[in-house]
Amino acid sequence: MLDTVDLARKLGKAPYESRYPKLRDRLAALQRSVFEAKIPVVLVFEGWDASGKGDTIEKLVGRIDPRGYEVQLTRAPTEEEQLRPFLWRFWTRLPERGGIAVFDRSWYRRVLTERVERAVKRATWESAYEEMNQFERVLTDDGVLLLKFFLHISKPEQRRRFRAIEKSEYESWRVTKQDWKAHRKYVQYRVAADEMLERTSTAWAPWTVVPSTDKRYRRVHVFETLATAMEKALEERAARAKAPAAKRPPPRTRPSDRTVLDTVDLSRKLTPARYEQERVRWQGRLRELEFACYTARLPVIAAFEGWDAAGKGGAIRRLVGSLDPRGYTVIPIAAPKGDEATHPYLWRFWKRLPKAGHIAVFDRTWYGRVLVERVEGFCAEAEWRRAYHEINEFERSLANAGTVLVKYWLHVSPEVQLERFRAREKDPAKRYKITAEDWRNREKWDLYRAAVHDMITQTSTTYAPWTIVEADDKSWARIKCLRTLVEAIEAKLG
Repeated sequence: MLDTVDLARKLGKAPYESRYPKLRDRLAALQRSVFEAKIPVVLVFEGWDASGKGDTIEKLVGRIDPRGYEVQLTRAPTEEEQLRPFLWRFWTRLPERGGIAVFDRSWYRRVLTERVERAVKRATWESAYEEMNQFERVLTDDGVLLLKFFLHISKPEQRRRFRAIEKSEYESWRVTKQDWKAHRKYVQYRVAADEMLERTSTAWAPWTVVPSTDKRYRRVHVFETLATAMEKALEERAARAKAPAAKRPPPRTRPSDRTVLDTVDLSRKLTPARYEQERVRWQGRLRELEFACYTARLPVIAAFEGWDAAGKGGAIRRLVGSLDPRGYTVIPIAAPKGDEATHPYLWRFWKRLPKAGHIAVFDRTWYGRVLVERVEGFCAEAEWRRAYHEINEFERSLANAGTVLVKYWLHVSPEVQLERFRAREKDPAKRYKITAEDWRNREKWDLYRAAVHDMITQTSTTYAPWTIVEADDKSWARIKCLRTLVEAIEAKLG
């Protein structure tokens, strides 16, 4: 791919001085328009050392409002970052809607520097291609304007620039022994760069390869590409705003249809004596495994979903009841607010992923998009239909990072739910748990039932299967949750 790039491209001084100032002013105006339209922008700059990435970024941000952008310099991952899935540090740096994030090197470090320098195994960087493509598709589907630039120069040109920088009294520090070492591996890096460009230049996030021998041509090419993309994004946003709202679709499963929930045996029960015996057994074993996970640097996620009054809170309390509180976190999930509402919907879950060796318990999860948001109409049909695949990819990334992920659906019958609702209303200590929203949701039982069926059948995978927990009897449900998590951790630890 790089063989086809014309590195002799140049721009004369006169045409540059005529076009460049206008381009800067145009970008400054477009930044304001993008901010007002709430379009997030992500700019990725990759390329050879000394190819002009720093100069391009400096000139780019020099004329736009500094309150509206943030430059992210990507270096080798820190110890904290190494304890998370490799995309975690990039998810957490995404801009809010209307903001601009400029990445000086990016997630592509894994298939360039880390690959060539053998900092990761081949299987690791090979699997990264798929994860990166999926990451970028999730962003662009969510409305992010993503542009990727690769600044290209030849090996002789890089050597000439290194020597010129070394002669500078004030800039010689910029060229290090590592830079010269990478220069000697130019051919290996070029092979890696070619493969990266081929495998990650997609319809939703294509690469722009910029001939960078001439700095004037480089600057104008990058600026014009960005300005054109911003204008197109604004036009598309305006066209969507004018389009009539789509009618809300009917549920995919009719109330009379048989669902996966109809196969659940809700008669499963435990006697008080048997429950107490099993609780002591499984809680004790889970505490042992908590320390084993820390030693093995194994991240664990227990994700709870279920009907209102199904007993999620009680099951979670028993799950963590014997654990060292320094090793786990319980994360309650409600409707997104603040920064959560201004980023892609998976952003807030990526931010809360546990470090390797720690346990995270999610009280409700990322499945809200295909449950509450779907049924209540809080997102468009295209968004929740797309979410099944996005969630599967998210969980695949967790699995690739070695995470033990156990997903519970706590299932109760409508009759038992009604009994628990009424009991809560009568008990002053539990009355706060029952709200008007709970009663409204109960009236939509069939709609939620259809949504649960689709959720389980479309997102129960070999690497992240669902566990349906029979929860008419709370004792049975609590023990099953404990036992399932213990068995999953033991299987992973081997």
